Amino acid sequence: MTLDALRLEVPDIVEEEATRLGELNAELTDARRKPREDGLQQALRLLHRLNRSAMTLLERQRALQSFCEEYRHYCNALADGSQPSQAFVSLCNELAAGFKRLLLQILQGRQPSRPHLAWCLYMAQHFLAQSLLRHYQLYQEPPASLWSDSHLLYWIGEHQGCLDEHVAAPFQPTPAGTLRGLYQQMLMLALSNPFHLAEGECAVLFGALTPLASLARLLPWDEDEEGEGPLIDLSQAQPCLPYDAEIAGSTEHLRRLELGALLVALYEPAPLQSAGERELLDQVRQHWLGRQQRRHPRADFSADCSLVIGLPAIHAQLLEKRPTSSAAQMLDASAGGARLVCHAELATHLPVGQLVLVLPRSGSATLALVRWRHLNQDGLHLGLRYLKGLPRAVWLRRAPSAQTHPGVLQSTPEPGAGWHHGLWLPCGQFVEGENVWLQLANANNQAILLLPAPNLGTPTVTRYPLRLA
Repeated sequence: MTLDALRLEVPDIVEEEATRLGELNAELTDARRKPREDGLQQALRLLHRLNRSAMTLLERQRALQSFCEEYRHYCNALADGSQPSQAFVSLCNELAAGFKRLLLQILQGRQPSRPHLAWCLYMAQHFLAQSLLRHYQLYQEPPASLWSDSHLLYWIGEHQGCLDEHVAAPFQPTPAGTLRGLYQQMLMLALSNPFHLAEGECAVLFGALTPLASLARLLPWDEDEEGEGPLIDLSQAQPCLPYDAEIAGSTEHLRRLELGALLVALYEPAPLQSAGERELLDQVRQHWLGRQQRRHPRADFSADCSLVIGLPAIHAQLLEKRPTSSAAQMLDASAGGARLVCHAELATHLPVGQLVLVLPRSGSATLALVRWRHLNQDGLHLGLRYLKGLPRAVWLRRAPSAQTHPGVLQSTPEPGAGWHHGLWLPCGQFVEGENVWLQLANANNQAILLLPAPNLGTPTVTRYPLRLA
């Protein structure tokens, strides 16, 4: 099988007159005067029509450059970490389609210049990378065509000598500056178990990979080489092959991602890298080499259950106040955790790191943390990590008669050593070294505690290990 630029997924040209550039800019200016989401929808409709209209190479290039400015404008609203809308994801997809169409026009011309070709390849890859990032931010599976087109753009760049041509692209979050770096940035992001990341971490990880991604190398596959790196098939619509995949047939399009130089650079001092970025890179590094997070075999299981979401609601449930619970369907009940599916509308209440109480139809309630989530047409899929122990409602005070704060005490027996306790509190409510008064529900006395260093934290809750008499 030979890879071919004509396999790029682009919309068909329809019999429709293209919008003149002067009229286009006026309509885009008018769109900016409208409320942000309305303006975005208008810009998206204009780009959708342009991508399906016959235009000269120069007309299309100038129009797409205008839409890049609009992209930057609407992207600024996401700088605070807010979630992208579906319209913004569609804008990324349409921009990628526009630059792929432009690339075909360039390749059909006579002897295109390498800088011009490298720029167009890079821009098409950039908007595919943005589509990938935004799908992951929404915990949605990217379309398979995104990967087949990304592999093909890399392959074209490889054969045209454009992989390391530097392209100045002032986008946020900052992408790698070459086609090689940007493509490998996408691969590294996909290999980082993105559905396990907490909200906001995907964009941070993308930016943290920017100075590192180009250090990796895609090398031809050699069956005699004992490499640990992921295996990529440029003819397949997936980021990489499964780690236990058997290699059969032609190996012409197989590449192994060599991460040696990148892993060395990961531990070198980087003055522009934040502590949060370093921590996140260290967290996902294990996945790049195929060390999967799952330790237990799956156990398919089907049963209805309910979820009590968030520490305040769990506290109320433990006090038998019957707070609102949400229906869910359990699909996997293997050791250590479970997989559930529930209504997609619950996505805003169930970020990665949320504390939940699982209420089965029969049996005792189980405390759990949301480890990953994935949104598709069936609903919101959740991966839960069970927290062993008996959950009990407690009250916290900063003084004996001060305002009460709800908490959850997770108690686990240790043979020959009494009980081990973990105190769950909302993130940021108390700090290490603070003196607090703890009172169990239905108890009159209060215990004075010095909060130790937490041993587990998420964006929503923190757990402090306790020893109680």
